Amino acid sequence: MRNNFKDKKGAIEMSMTTIVTIVLVVVTLVLALVLIRSIFSSSTNAIEQVDTAIQDQINKLFASEGTDFVIYPASRDIDIKKGDDPRGFAFSVENSGTETAEFSYTVTATDVSSCGASFTKQTADAYLLGGTGQFSLGAGSKLGLSRLVRFNIPDNAIACTIIYTLTVNSEVSGFPQSADIFVTIK
Repeated sequence: MRNNFKDKKGAIEMSMTTIVTIVLVVVTLVLALVLIRSIFSSSTNAIEQVDTAIQDQINKLFASEGTDFVIYPASRDIDIKKGDDPRGFAFSVENSGTETAEFSYTVTATDVSSCGASFTKQTADAYLLGGTGQFSLGAGSKLGLSRLVRFNIPDNAIACTIIYTLTVNSEVSGFPQSADIFVTIK
């Protein structure tokens, strides 16, 4: 009888230890999920802040330059590290015409000579994200959200400078417009 009581006491102690362990594991998982959620929400907010900052800079460029076509960064120089997150530039246009107009744009590599003989324009164009598109603008309006063009540079890319040309076409007076973008891969 005495031996049977010790077995029950051991079983109760073991089940209590199991319950405490399960509770600790669940609390740890919940805390980890809360941490992950806060990290992702803060990174989303950071992206929205960058987009707002870029849009503000583009609006300032429209006001200061008095042009129908602006690019940010205004220097048009972009440095990207191999394997880094995609980076690039933003541009916007304004329809100075009296009617709604269709706009289209293309970004293509125009000079890859600093990358060596085996590097081709097709390889450089493969780095583009958002390199073509079209949109419609009403008379006297500009893009509400700037168009973003990014470059996804792989880890095995050659360190060099590629010149891309952005061309914006429309039937509106003053178009087509084009500008060179200098992308330096480091």
